[in-house]
Amino acid sequence: MAQAAANHLVEQIAQLNAARNLVLGDAAFYPQIVNGIIPIIGAHARLELRRWGSEFLAETFASPALAATQKEQLAPVVLQTAREILDLPEGDTMVMKHIVQIAASLYPLAFRHIINHPQDSALWENMTAIKQDILRRWDTSPYPVKMCCIKFVQRVVQVQTHGPIADPRRPEQNETSLAIVPKNHPVLTLPHLEAEASGLLDRLLSVFQEDASDPILVNATLNCLAVLIRSRPSIGNKIINTILNFYPAKQVRPPMTPTTRVSVKSMERTARALFINVMKRNPNHPLAGRMQQHIERLMQSRLEIVDDASRKRGLPAEPTDGLDNAKRVRLDAQTPPVLKVPPLPAGPISWAQLYTLTEDSGLSSFDVNQLPADLLVKIAVPVLARVDQFALTQAVEAIRTRYKTLCQQQAARPPVAVAEEEDDDYEPEYQPMDASAAAAEQPETISAEVADLQPDLVSLGPFVLPQPPPLTEDEAKEIGRSAVGRVFEMVTATAMAPNPAKGKGQQHLGFSRLAGSTFDRDAWVTLLARLATRAPAGLEVDDKKSEQNVPARRNPTISNFIRESLYRHILEDFRARVNVGIMWLNEEWYNDRVQMKYAASQRTEEDEEVSVLLHYDTWVLRLLDGFLPYLDSRDTKIFIRFLSEIPEVTIPITKRVASLAKDPERVNLCVQSLLYLIMFRPPAREICLNALEDVYNTYEESRPAAGKVLARWRPQSIEQQQPQQPPQPEQKTLPSRIAAAEGDASLTNGGGQEQAPAASSTPE
Repeated sequence: MAQAAANHLVEQIAQLNAARNLVLGDAAFYPQIVNGIIPIIGAHARLELRRWGSEFLAETFASPALAATQKEQLAPVVLQTAREILDLPEGDTMVMKHIVQIAASLYPLAFRHIINHPQDSALWENMTAIKQDILRRWDTSPYPVKMCCIKFVQRVVQVQTHGPIADPRRPEQNETSLAIVPKNHPVLTLPHLEAEASGLLDRLLSVFQEDASDPILVNATLNCLAVLIRSRPSIGNKIINTILNFYPAKQVRPPMTPTTRVSVKSMERTARALFINVMKRNPNHPLAGRMQQHIERLMQSRLEIVDDASRKRGLPAEPTDGLDNAKRVRLDAQTPPVLKVPPLPAGPISWAQLYTLTEDSGLSSFDVNQLPADLLVKIAVPVLARVDQFALTQAVEAIRTRYKTLCQQQAARPPVAVAEEEDDDYEPEYQPMDASAAAAEQPETISAEVADLQPDLVSLGPFVLPQPPPLTEDEAKEIGRSAVGRVFEMVTATAMAPNPAKGKGQQHLGFSRLAGSTFDRDAWVTLLARLATRAPAGLEVDDKKSEQNVPARRNPTISNFIRESLYRHILEDFRARVNVGIMWLNEEWYNDRVQMKYAASQRTEEDEEVSVLLHYDTWVLRLLDGFLPYLDSRDTKIFIRFLSEIPEVTIPITKRVASLAKDPERVNLCVQSLLYLIMFRPPAREICLNALEDVYNTYEESRPAAGKVLARWRPQSIEQQQPQQPPQPEQKTLPSRIAAAEGDASLTNGGGQEQAPAASSTPE
């Protein structure tokens, strides 16, 4: 029975190979053959048939002989089969590899098909399910599958980003990208697709930011990124900057084996080929100079690190030890003075005579014990700092030579006979201290006089420092405040110090960066913010429970002291330190959510509601109250960036923003900030519209600018206001007309109703 099944399988494979030879000879048979073999190679077929079928389909949809329209017609049935095969519990490497290749070839076709036929949602559901399954298997699959996954992700990023439009009148001739997707498409959502593409690109580039990069994945990623750089200029500079910060020779770890050396060479060669290809296609690229420097740096690093083991030993650096006698005349250098070492006197030698290299009787007879220890330290430290290295080396060598000579003389002397005592076996148990043990390892005492002069170390016991007294609570808090003050001094000094390497060799580590690993200003600020938020987590109490504890409220904790210091530090120069405020508020918001989640998990049914002390709402309002009075129309970019990057926009925050409309000169700043939040922060859209409507109803100067926004987002509010307030153009004041004209100009220059006025100028 098994023999018959094996023979039948061999016959099927032979027939399938004949079908493959047929379509390779004539591509017109592809649709007929594909539709015929789909039932044979499906999820219920044997593993050998699935392997052959997946390989054949990968070749089919990668073949340029088959037209794109025919591939699009075959896509629904092939995607359904591929999804069923992926759902199988067994994960064969060959089958998975070819399925990912099929998905990479069909993704642009399925994307264009769903654009033109939005009613065919089943095809897009299958494509989306296959995409999610591939992304889940990316990190855990074998290397052949990982390389195919990299190609699939490159194809997804290429499709889900905006590409160039060659001819707007012929959309079928344009490249498949987000540029050809209608704005109100019923199936495809442009913001979600763009966000997914951005995340996948960051995940694709993370291979260059790891401590130990895998050469196989790095080379596969570099080969795929060339297509994105050429076809997607919007993300090309980001990709190039990431690769410019990648040095393969710095990613390897010792020891340097032949395998590691070959891996580094392959990564460097692939990176150089990528940059050479980019510069050949676009010689006027804005980053061409940096790419050329990076190519030269790669070659230099390979010579310095990788090829050191294979090259011959280089010439020694000049000079080696002092100066070579044969080179002195040519180098025209002065010969350093040679130290004169006097000979040792005859007879027993003391330690003082051993270490004395001077012939001055005054210095030799001077007793240093007469000087106090603190004065000796003040004299010895500057003298040692100015000691000539060559003279010190000669002196050490002279002492070493003397000591070796004395040891040899001591060993050459005959042993002295010792009278036998009555108790020959008596050996006293003597355990000396460290100093005596070190002296015991040396040769026997040079002379009896020196032995008599040595102090009696045996009588001295071990010295142990006494334990310091425990700190009181006030002392601990004072020490903590002083430590925080020193850290803020480091933050200020780091911010003032120039950074010559900025823009040249700076590495962007992204999510793999540790909080305090760079020792720059951001690292110190992150450390302070986390000390204030995470260190006292779970140790704080609610204000309601601490109302009776008056001393506790008068004496703030170290975390509140850090918060106050951060608050004052930001307000000293808000425009330059807006990043500090954003980072701090993000840490506060994250800590509040973690504490709320932990308190909810600890509460039982019998317990009352757990009260958690929250800080984000308090400090974000304090910051706004601190710098809002000093904002003007020139601070639009900074203020919009602050509002866009804080983690949550609440009703009190929108009220603070709306209060800017009290000043006619800052009406445009208020309206533009609220418009940005309305357009780009959908969770806060309703509360921002309510705030803008209040501004429209309260301040007459804001109506020209706010009316244009409300006319699009909430037209019913303007319709309700028009019968109540008839137009009075003659009674407008001059400041009102000027503010209205500025509002019209700013909103008109913002790109119409599809783009916020300051969105394009907001820092990334």
